[in-house]
Amino acid sequence: MSSDDVSRRAFMRTAAGATAAAGAATATAGTAAAQEVEPDWPSAAVGNVGSYTDARGQDSVTVSVGAGDQGLAFDPTLVWVDEGTTVTWEWTGAGGSHNVQTVEGPAGLDSGAPVGEEGYTYEYETSSEDAGITHYHCVPHTAVGMHGGLAVGGDVATVEVGGGGSSNAVFVPDAARALGIATFIAMVSTLGLAFVFMKYGGTITGQDQA
Repeated sequence: MSSDDVSRRAFMRTAAGATAAAGAATATAGTAAAQEVEPDWPSAAVGNVGSYTDARGQDSVTVSVGAGDQGLAFDPTLVWVDEGTTVTWEWTGAGGSHNVQTVEGPAGLDSGAPVGEEGYTYEYETSSEDAGITHYHCVPHTAVGMHGGLAVGGDVATVEVGGGGSSNAVFVPDAARALGIATFIAMVSTLGLAFVFMKYGGTITGQDQA
């Protein structure tokens, strides 16, 4: 067996390995991108702001009551937490008197009578009994869209988000998109070099050897 044959075979093994690795990297990036999800919120819970926070892994989270330009929103409007997380609603003092009360769902949220005092707080520690998605609102301002959502635990219905504005679209992060492009270029380059090497037997720098 000639040294050129050995070189060609070694090169092809390397090229095949590089191509397979590149393909695996692209598949991994695609899988990660497809896993961008959030709870499948009731449409009414989105309210008039619609800000969302994934607070899983945190022991506590704070929601502003009386947020937005007119003080008629919760911010974040939608929150996903673990069981055992303490959620604190804190009044900004804007937008008049507000309260927090469950509309539908497992969590029994009820801050009592509407309050307008800045700095007033209502705390709620979630538990396994609250698992799922709860839609809540401010009673005095429910008609103007002051609603919110609280998702508790991992066993909740989810949807893929991002990309084109559809709640069911797959969101592809910039890093994953860039990795996909770079991987495609690397695969094409590798296959191109393999073709040249096979055709010319490793002599690609000028004249063929006699």
